[in-house]
Amino acid sequence: MPTRSKARQSENPTPAGRAADSPPAHNSERAPGQTGYGSVVDRRSGIDRRLIAEALEKARRQHESEDADGAPSPAAEESTTGLERRRGPGRRLSDFTRSAEEGELTSEQFLFVMAIEAFKRSNDRMFPTWCDVLEVVRLLGYRKTMPSELNLRNAEDWRESPLTPANVRAPRWLEHAKVDKVRAQPSRQETDRRVA
Repeated sequence: MPTRSKARQSENPTPAGRAADSPPAHNSERAPGQTGYGSVVDRRSGIDRRLIAEALEKARRQHESEDADGAPSPAAEESTTGLERRRGPGRRLSDFTRSAEEGELTSEQFLFVMAIEAFKRSNDRMFPTWCDVLEVVRLLGYRKTMPSELNLRNAEDWRESPLTPANVRAPRWLEHAKVDKVRAQPSRQETDRRVA
């Protein structure tokens, strides 16, 4: 640790028994209750996350003990969406999810993954948006024909005919696709030049 020169020490002398780099002692002129009197200010704001997690776990255990008969209360039904996938004793993943996590995709899952990969390659998009994903889903032939099994309070459920067109392509998309295909093919003159 570098030592201070004698000239600097004479300008700013430090009290005996205190290191040069340590913070100054509390000002004894401050009255109790004023900021900085006899305590350290904690700069973190809010409640400790561990305390929140403990309180939530305690509330969950209490809720489970109250509903020992297994029927969810109306308040619990409103707060759950149907998308929760909590793990723990007595809770198992569905075969649909477990097979995908273990690397054994069903034909439906494989088709969806390949369609998303094809979309990413053809559009040079590494991270498709949710609207892009919905577009791929509708182009695969999925339609909203059944009532939702989810409990979403801020979205309205609806249904459509299974014969409804996808309606995700821009107007005259097929014409643009043909033009793009023609542009991508080399002209006859270019192929003759390459051969010669």
